[in-house]
Amino acid sequence: MKQRILAWCLFVLANVAVTPAFAEQVLVAVAANFVPPFREIAMEFEKTTGHQVQVAAGSSGNFFTQIKNGAPFDVFFSADNERPKKLEEEGFGVKESRFTYAFGRLVLWSPDANLVKGEETLRSRTFKRLAMANPKTAPYGVAAMQTMQKLELWESVQPQIVMGENLGQTMGFVESGNAPLGFLALSQVMDPKYKGKGSRWDVPKDLHEPIQQDVVLLKKATENQAAKALMEFMKGPQAKAVIERYGYELH
Repeated sequence: MKQRILAWCLFVLANVAVTPAFAEQVLVAVAANFVPPFREIAMEFEKTTGHQVQVAAGSSGNFFTQIKNGAPFDVFFSADNERPKKLEEEGFGVKESRFTYAFGRLVLWSPDANLVKGEETLRSRTFKRLAMANPKTAPYGVAAMQTMQKLELWESVQPQIVMGENLGQTMGFVESGNAPLGFLALSQVMDPKYKGKGSRWDVPKDLHEPIQQDVVLLKKATENQAAKALMEFMKGPQAKAVIERYGYELH
């Protein structure tokens, strides 16, 4: 009997160690370009810590406005560094919590394996529509606009542009055929669903400003242990390996 009781106690203790009593939930606002890798990172984080992650995907600009208007997010993964910096400066973010988690890459992509050849595809103007994210709300939209301005194509291509609210919607335009090609994040086409399919041009980095992507812990989460643990997890080898696998650069 004593042996059975001892065995039961050891079983209970083992399970307490696997499932922490302090497990909490974290609500994360994630820029659309980072959603594919972040879902993998979140799964690893949940398995490792026992905490739970809820993900909201959208554009950095819209999230910035929502956070300032009281949206209940704990952590904000932006596609730029300016918005997290402003949130920190204006008291919406926890001071000195902000850091750069990745540098993004812009690509021109089409599900048609023969369509995208390089910048000459843009110059040819043989496509009916070109999808891109709205520069007002999405940093990758800014990069796409800067690229076309540098190539002196911005004005001439205007009539063919269709804009998505964020990169998720932009990918939707291309995937559905509403636009045969579009400016997207490399991370999106590195998603297993699209990897190796279609045709793409990796836009040279000198055609646009660096896409520096920062994360910030928000004031609402000052006492949220799950949010703090996620911020630390993002600096570790598991998260970094996923980020690099999706085509981002780490500096």
